[in-house]
Amino acid sequence: MLKRMNDAIDYIENRLNEEIEPRELEKITGTSIYHFRRMFSYLSGMTLGTYIRNRRLSMAMAELLRENVSVTETAFKYGYDSVDGFTRAFKEWVGFTPSEVKQHESHKLQAFPKLSFQLTIQGGMKMEYKIVKKDAFKIAGVKKRVPIQFEGVNKEIENLAASITEKQYETMNGLKDMEPYQVMNASYQFDEGRSEEKGYLEHMIGVPTTKEGPYDNLELLEVASNTWAIFSSKGRFPKVMQDTWAKIASEWLPSSDYELVDAPELSYVEDYSNLENVYSEIWIAVKKKSE
Repeated sequence: MLKRMNDAIDYIENRLNEEIEPRELEKITGTSIYHFRRMFSYLSGMTLGTYIRNRRLSMAMAELLRENVSVTETAFKYGYDSVDGFTRAFKEWVGFTPSEVKQHESHKLQAFPKLSFQLTIQGGMKMEYKIVKKDAFKIAGVKKRVPIQFEGVNKEIENLAASITEKQYETMNGLKDMEPYQVMNASYQFDEGRSEEKGYLEHMIGVPTTKEGPYDNLELLEVASNTWAIFSSKGRFPKVMQDTWAKIASEWLPSSDYELVDAPELSYVEDYSNLENVYSEIWIAVKKKSE
């Protein structure tokens, strides 16, 4: 998988001043553009769009340092529709305008080198998981748009949980009819800056159900039929659960026969009574790379 990721980087590198075709990236990586974008973000810590933009701006800076190269020529070469748009992006990236590049004695120049993916050996955290096929179901609960946060307790999610009324819990308990028969967390509709811990996501706290109601004062999230990779962990909350997320992204996904499917990311925590020894599960929708 790492070789395919690096082949995709080579393709991008050779087309920095041309259109980059998602279908070509799918052919090179042997996976969907959705999975490639997500894997790229997980492994690099930035979105694919951010990487391409930064590489183009870095190449543009190198061009502008040459004699007799105009700002207009460089802007259009690297895919900008106008000089104004190029100037804004360039100044946001480096702190001064393209026309000021040649005054480099008074400015710190900036480069953004080509990325490459390499295998590193990480120390031995055991990962327990199972692959389960589930028919379509719903999650009935309460939801809120919350900030993306990688570490620690997300206060907005805590506040959402605290807002659930007794009546809502009563309704949810009556709807539970499928594993894990627990209140779950569903995260979906992530903003573009997710991999850089920026922006917001839609977060629902509710129960998985196949029942047709009544749902009363709860909101519904439809979850399509999927194959799920379900990872279990036990330890200090939320650190062990967050470490498991990181391992899934950086180690399991690149080496497995599965790729991500566009679906909500689900999780649940069994018991908060002892925060040093909390059982949790993470559910991600996947499919075989050959499918």
